[in-house]
Order: sequence, then C-alpha cells, then structure tokens
Amino acid sequence: MKSMVKKLKQSVRSGSSEKMKEKVIQEERWFLENGSIFLKELIADCNGKSIPIRSFSSDQIVKATSNFDSSCFVAFEGIYTWWYRGIIEDRTYMIKRYLVDKATEYRVGEIYNDFVLSARMSNHTNFLKLLGCCLEFPFPVLVFENAEHGVMNQRGGVMVNGEETILPWSVRLRITKEIANAVTYLHSAFLKITIHRDVKPTHIFLDKNWTAKLSGFSFSITLPEGKSKIATVSVVGTWGYIDPIYRATGSVTEYTDVYSFGIFLMVVLCGRPVFFNGSNGKRERIISYVKDLYENDKLDEVIDPSYPKMAKDITNGQRLQVEACVVLALSCWEKRDEDRPKMIQVAKELKRIITSF
Repeated sequence: MKSMVKKLKQSVRSGSSEKMKEKVIQEERWFLENGSIFLKELIADCNGKSIPIRSFSSDQIVKATSNFDSSCFVAFEGIYTWWYRGIIEDRTYMIKRYLVDKATEYRVGEIYNDFVLSARMSNHTNFLKLLGCCLEFPFPVLVFENAEHGVMNQRGGVMVNGEETILPWSVRLRITKEIANAVTYLHSAFLKITIHRDVKPTHIFLDKNWTAKLSGFSFSITLPEGKSKIATVSVVGTWGYIDPIYRATGSVTEYTDVYSFGIFLMVVLCGRPVFFNGSNGKRERIISYVKDLYENDKLDEVIDPSYPKMAKDITNGQRLQVEACVVLALSCWEKRDEDRPKMIQVAKELKRIITSF
C-alpha cells in the first residue's frame, strides 16, 4: 500500500498525465479488493496460525518479468495461467500470473483456492513453496520459490537447453514417490481432507536437486470435517486423468486422487503422454495400453521405444521395479473405491519398490 501511495504522490508532484494517476488509483483499488478477499480466505484457512507471505509491488513484478515478456516465460498452466521466472532483489523466483478474460469471472474462486492452499502447504518439502504475492493486478500474482529445472511436460520429461529430456529411471521413480508423499499429506495432515483433483506431470516442478514440487490447487477441494466424500456441481480436472467414478457420480473422495496418481505414475515411468499414437498409428490411451501389455506379459514394452537408450540401459532390478509399479498402477485403477489403496499405502509401496530391488 505504501508503494502505491508513494507512486501517486510522485505522479502528482511531477505533473504526470491523468492516465498515470488513473493507473495508480486502479492498482490501489485492485490491492484493496484482492487483499480483502485473500485476507478473509487466509484467516478462515490458517485457523489462528501464522502463514508469513511477503508482499511485492507491481513495479517489482513487472521489472522481474520484463513486463511479462516471453523471454521470462516458463510454462502454461491451462489457458489463463502463465508461469514466469524473474529476479527480485538478487533472488530468483517463479511467478504465477492469472490472465484476465471475459470468461474468467467464474474462476475467482479457483484462483483464491490456489492462493490459500499454496500458502497452507508451503511447509512441506514436496510442494512448491509460496513466498509472496502482489495484489496490485486484477488478479493476485503469486511468487514462489525458484525451481531450477522447471516443470515436467505431458510425458514426464523436462526441457534442457531447448530440447526435451527424459530423466533417468531412478530419478523418475523417486519423483513419483515424492508426489505420492505430497498427495498423502493433502489427505491426512489436516482435520479436513483436501483432494487435489488434478495430479499430473505439468503440475510438478523440479528444483536444482531434482526434488519434485507439487503445485496447481485451482481445482482442489476440501471435504467437510469428518466426511469422506462431497458431491460437486460439475466435474473438473484433466481429460485422461479424471476418475471414472467421479465422472459418473460427481462425488469426490480421496480415491479420486488415487486414480489420477495411477495415471501420473505410468505417464512418468513410461515416458508417454496420457494419449498417444501407437505403433499402428491408432490413438491409444495409456491405461488401456499398460493393461494390455500386462495381460499379454509384454511389460518390456512399457517404456517408450522412441527412447531406446533408456530401455536398453535398464537393469534387471529396475525391470522388477517396472513390473511392481505397473501392478501398483493397476490397483489404483480398480473400478470400485473400496478395492483401491489409500495414498499412504501407495507411498509406502513406492518406498518399498525403491529399496527392495
């Protein structure tokens, strides 16, 4: 607020144009509107516990991103949410911007959901840590810790020097275990269960040590205390990752995330997107592809053959890990909720797979 008052005084003293004065006044209005909404949500969420978040000015954000220039762009998160990387006071940050559009009014709840849950999860190693925000834009701009290796793509790879790189098997397996830990935390760390509803590679950032950081809480939902499910008006998520039970009934449970995690597990470990063109040119879905290989005892073909070195270099122990991961994914896709494992069991099984072979 002080920065805006200072800018307004400077514009008056310097005889700046009315347009500049209007801009400053508009930023102040956005600050007050965004601040009041966020404060209300944060107070309701933190339950009396302090969640320190630094306030950044619009000048700092604009300078750090060269006015949101493509040179600072990192990734899209849907159509209306863009990630940038920028430096503020000699420190590098990941900066998340929500674009304004005529169709975005209904998204206000999603944006503040993302905001509040990012703040709540910032103390866990496997969530991208929210460090601050700027309220001087139509929608808040969120400022996170830097993730030096960026965000994973749709097939679990990353971009290195402009080229796609599929990470070594051991790194990919560890990433899946870390995200399983993160989703387990969502489900069990608080009195109310939080369901992510959009677990997928493009919501996973990797830091300088290749540690996985889950993000993207726009679609997340918190169940009433003591409840194991909640009915929703509409089904949200990413096609291919959405639990068929949730899609059919509209009811969200912790198993909604279990199903999505099973898809995520196979995408990252196989190096294939959810939908891809098979060897016969026919469009295939990873879940039916993996099931077919398992039933026909062809698990050697699970890893994408377009990366022959990755498949060639795999050890016998890692082959056993592949088989165990496929069995785990199949259990996550069971048709009935009661036949699926809970996320804490998934996390424990991945830890066993890593240490046993």
